[in-house]
Amino acid sequence: MDRDDFIIMVYCLVCEQYPVVVGEEKIRQRGFAPALSDEEVITIEICGEYFGQYRDKDIYNYFRFHYRHFFPQLKERTVFVRQASNLWHLKSRIQQRLTVVSGQAADEVQIIDTLPLPVCVYTRSQRDHCFKPDADYGYCAAKDSHYYGFKLGLRISRLGMIIHSPLLPARPHDSQLLDDLLEGFEGVVPADKGFIDSFRQAQLAQKRHVELLTPARKNMKIQPPVALRLICRRWRKRVETVGSHLTERFHIAATRTHDLWHYQNRLIRKILAHTVCVFLNLQLGRPPLDLDGLVSTY
Repeated sequence: MDRDDFIIMVYCLVCEQYPVVVGEEKIRQRGFAPALSDEEVITIEICGEYFGQYRDKDIYNYFRFHYRHFFPQLKERTVFVRQASNLWHLKSRIQQRLTVVSGQAADEVQIIDTLPLPVCVYTRSQRDHCFKPDADYGYCAAKDSHYYGFKLGLRISRLGMIIHSPLLPARPHDSQLLDDLLEGFEGVVPADKGFIDSFRQAQLAQKRHVELLTPARKNMKIQPPVALRLICRRWRKRVETVGSHLTERFHIAATRTHDLWHYQNRLIRKILAHTVCVFLNLQLGRPPLDLDGLVSTY
């Protein structure tokens, strides 16, 4: 499909889910209804993120210049940005509903991982006044580097849809964050070596019916069967692919805001955009994680 068809499809999807997640709730307590509907704002945000316009200013300018005929009420940037930020809870609900409607939330095998989220350059961390005391120093083993910020927890289905994505502290070891990552889940959980903890794994299996599968280190005496190692490795590659999407296409590590509230809003927007793309791929019978081929022209 081309970009026009993509925008229309996303808008129809948002319009379908919006009244369900809102229900009887009154979104605005007073004042006039906004000129641009909430469904239009959420559509612009999702499509803007997919098109690579990851900053509020860039998203507004792109749609103002190229798609004014689709959104004639898109006029003042500050009004658009304020309205988009205030819809964070609805975007989170829509994302969660899509995981349920697609059936992915019920997947009995869900893969976990964490993604480093620096909030500023490491050398400027001492001067940070926007995220203290929430942000902290962490270590990224994949890049062998230290950073200042948070971790994004990822729990995805076997097809690659993000089911749970908590914002986590950067300092604790991944194995200490299992309770947050596995909240409300029972089943099989493949993970990498960073989650190896025999005591916690035994507790999860006994008390929460969660079987945490991790690759064994070379010095471990008990090694899992070869077939199990291979299938777990294939599943873990999918969570790495999702992490690459969030980093490279949605620029999740380059999110720049001046407070935690706006920061979380933008994270939710990026998670929703990824979920919508995977959802549309499933509906169209396409490979779920083939985001590049979803829109044919650029």
